[in-house]
Amino acid sequence: MNVNVRNVVNGFGLGLLLAGLSINAMAQSTSTGAAATATSPSATVSPAAASAAKPVVSNANSTISELQQLMQGQGISELRTTYNGNYGSSLLFKPDSRTYYVALFQQKNFWRVVKTTSDAQAEQTYKSFVGQTEKLAEVDIRRIKLEAEKQYTEQLISTQEARLSALQNDLAVQQQQEQSVAVQQDQARQQTQLLSNKQQAARSQLTALQSRIRTLEAQQTTLENINLTGGKSSVTK
Repeated sequence: MNVNVRNVVNGFGLGLLLAGLSINAMAQSTSTGAAATATSPSATVSPAAASAAKPVVSNANSTISELQQLMQGQGISELRTTYNGNYGSSLLFKPDSRTYYVALFQQKNFWRVVKTTSDAQAEQTYKSFVGQTEKLAEVDIRRIKLEAEKQYTEQLISTQEARLSALQNDLAVQQQQEQSVAVQQDQARQQTQLLSNKQQAARSQLTALQSRIRTLEAQQTTLENINLTGGKSSVTK
């Protein structure tokens, strides 16, 4: 894996962060079992020396490639690993040479690897790298949280829109049903009034018929009485 430290650092704006950390006092060492050599952050470097000191992008001879080979060959033990967002730091130990490797990585890709035989130096570097991951991950963590809040809000909006649509449909059905019931009620009232009028007319007709019947019955009774009285008179004479 090709690792260009300068491009990575510039890409993530870590120049100021790395300049202020104590781990910058240690150069990446390619010798086994030797402590990292300290460098002075404030030392004056000539342009020629700076040009000569520019790193060459190569995996053939680097602490990163050395660590990768050890991990592939399972010749190293992982003591600690801390993740913060897409960033992480690991403290690893090679038992046979009592050598520590402290790695800073992003999304499983090694960014920096410091090699040392000093336990204290390894712990200090690991803590420094963990601190860097915390600062670097702040933006990612905030993005992840905002994305989660956005998705949650969108789900709420979708739920509320569905609820609103259901209520609107319920209201439309209710209004339609109410209109239908109102029409049916009006028709029922009209039919009831018509039936009432017919009933009144029928009662009036019945009353008139009953009155005529009573009149005729009365006339018939009167005639019968007259006939009976006339017949008795004839018999008496």
